[in-house]
Amino acid sequence: MSKKLHIKKGDTVFVNAGDDRGKTGKVLEVMTAKSRAIVEGVNLVSKHTKPNAKHPQGGIVKQEAGIHLSNLQLVDPSKGGPTRIGRRLNNSGKLVRFAKKSGEEIK
Repeated sequence: MSKKLHIKKGDTVFVNAGDDRGKTGKVLEVMTAKSRAIVEGVNLVSKHTKPNAKHPQGGIVKQEAGIHLSNLQLVDPSKGGPTRIGRRLNNSGKLVRFAKKSGEEIK
């Protein structure tokens, strides 16, 4: 059984620690086994690649690396800043995430 995480693919997150502190980006992938996420434009690393179909020239390519989930916070949909996440039952009895700052439900 996998862990319940506060971040999902497609969320907009705020980086609160590390070299990219203060940046925001969209989550491209969540790796539950490693407790890491790949965020668009954050934690860029240089990867040396051989020539292939995608990069016929080869060379050094910048790409995103994983960042630990503890260094990420979801961006509040209404206020725009980082917020903690809670879970509660909505009117239809479904468990949903909500922003602790504004109390607003997260889609």
